[in-house]
Amino acid sequence: MSAKQTEPVTVISLRELNLGTSEPQPRESKTFTVEEAVETIGFGRFHIALFLIMGSTGVAEAMEIMLIAVVSPVIRCEWQLENWQVALVTTMVFFGYMVFSILFGLLADRYGRWKILFISFLWGAYFSLLTSFSPSYIWFVFLRTMVGCGVSGHSQGLIIKTEFLPTKYRGYMLPLSQVFWLAGSLLIIGLASVVVPTIGWRWLIRIASIPGIILIMAFKFIPESARFNVSTGNTPAALATLERIAKMNRSVMPEGKLVEPILEKRGRFADLLDAKYLRTTLQIWVIWLGISFAYYGVILASAELLERDLVCGSQSESEVAVTVGVLEESQSPCYCHMFAPSDYRTMIISTIGEIALNPLNILGINFLGRRLSLSITMGCTALFFLLLNICTSSAGLIGFLFMLRALVAANFNTIYIYTAEVYPTMMRALGMGTSGSLCRIGAMVAPFISQ
Repeated sequence: MSAKQTEPVTVISLRELNLGTSEPQPRESKTFTVEEAVETIGFGRFHIALFLIMGSTGVAEAMEIMLIAVVSPVIRCEWQLENWQVALVTTMVFFGYMVFSILFGLLADRYGRWKILFISFLWGAYFSLLTSFSPSYIWFVFLRTMVGCGVSGHSQGLIIKTEFLPTKYRGYMLPLSQVFWLAGSLLIIGLASVVVPTIGWRWLIRIASIPGIILIMAFKFIPESARFNVSTGNTPAALATLERIAKMNRSVMPEGKLVEPILEKRGRFADLLDAKYLRTTLQIWVIWLGISFAYYGVILASAELLERDLVCGSQSESEVAVTVGVLEESQSPCYCHMFAPSDYRTMIISTIGEIALNPLNILGINFLGRRLSLSITMGCTALFFLLLNICTSSAGLIGFLFMLRALVAANFNTIYIYTAEVYPTMMRALGMGTSGSLCRIGAMVAPFISQ
């Protein structure tokens, strides 16, 4: 009886023992994404080099874009151009920018940011040099349009910076890139004041192409975006890039294996108009168009005010009538007025305004947020455009232009960061490209309005 009672107990004990000694399940291996790796590695020497090289693309771009503003009085007189012909030069530059901005965005999402950036600089430098040999106005317009096509790919440098920077540093480092655009603008104005009166506008264009040529050689120090590589399935290349950055920064990589879903469908225009992103895309396009119109509008309008000496109250009606009479007698088809040294000084002072609000812009972006900061600066931009209509002295005009340049530059800083952050990796370059393309529509309209 007792043996029969203990038997089931023994069987139960064996079963419990068997369950207790089952083989341990293997642990899941640790993994990390590119975003997590970038945040873990942190900010360091690599990012300083990245900031200097990629930021310098702004120098080359600013010199090419601002070149038309300082050269327009010279070509107007050399080829006896009408107002609409002068405006057409700038419009065609931005037309080329608009078309190729979309194309380069599509190609960058498919084949890589670095390749498109490199090709765009080769393209821009080549056609910029050719422009200096233009035999006629038609050739000048065509070749500057080709330069605009090349410059449109420079925005890939911003995308590379954005994808390598830790999140908390983007709001500080990207607005500081405005320093390079400012440097390029000041450099081309300063060069124009010396080169144009002495050896001519053709040499100015040749000198302006030098920064782009130097940057082509510096690009070898910047790797392809790790996020792009991993999104295309090239995980070893992405891992090698991240390890190189960690080594330069004297930091460590996160533990585990680099993983990221491979994106089979990349760079599709339809994705921008998907229900998830449609509202964001439309809003961004409208904002880009308005900001661009304001930015290039104030640059070109200020050039026209200086070229025509139309500061409010600077000329009496009788003086204007005499001037017009002289022009009619000489049968000149255009108003020919070369920039004086004082005009170059005015352009330099107003251009410096582009960095004047940078500290406040950085604080606003980081503490008020991207959207609220953009709303404030855009509202102030509209206010100062209205103040520009007030009859004032030359000093007053310079002050208004100074503030306008500061505000429109702050607008660009903020919308660049917001656009680069709001889209995922698979469509980021295309999102920037299409935004840049819509932006150029505003820039294309601005020359005719300013004329």
